Amino acid sequence: MIQNYIFDLGQVLLRFVPREIVADFTDDPCAIKAITETMFDRLYWDRLDDGTISDEETKALACQRLPKEYHEAACLAFDRCFQTRPIIEGMPSLLSDLKKTGAGLYLLSNISCFFAEHYRETPHLAQLLSPFDGLVFSGPLHVTKPSREIFSYLLGKYDLKAEECLFIDDSQINLDGAARVGIQGYLFDGDVLKLRRALLP
Repeated sequence: MIQNYIFDLGQVLLRFVPREIVADFTDDPCAIKAITETMFDRLYWDRLDDGTISDEETKALACQRLPKEYHEAACLAFDRCFQTRPIIEGMPSLLSDLKKTGAGLYLLSNISCFFAEHYRETPHLAQLLSPFDGLVFSGPLHVTKPSREIFSYLLGKYDLKAEECLFIDDSQINLDGAARVGIQGYLFDGDVLKLRRALLP
């Protein structure tokens, strides 16, 4: 029986589309394309997620690849990429209703050390994550999804049984990682109502 729900953050609880983020800081189509492809390159974000590069190092390296006139917008987009992102509609009420059933709520996110240390400074993020019983961020651990280590870490840290957990993520690869330690998965496709019906029939 499922007693605990483990949520991903980006594109599950929080809308995170790099092109949209950059468009908040420039309306130049060429700049949007260049900044999106450079500042949000997995070359940097994979290292942010595993805690092997800092935010400042990321910005410096990305700006070396961009025209100088794009630097300000690029750095603003990076610095405020989570602050400007809207919560996916319907998610707060779903979390609240799950909490009312007595279920445990946990977050497991591939995300930077900086976010882990500073998310509370952004009111809507602090409020979004306030119902959770536990949070696991990859950066400080230097281990990321879909490795079995991070799922095992979450289970051990919060004394959870894998068979009592359901992991909600927008990546099948990550769900496959959860399955390797015995955690069931739900592939989130953006339809909150469908998710609600699955979790609260």
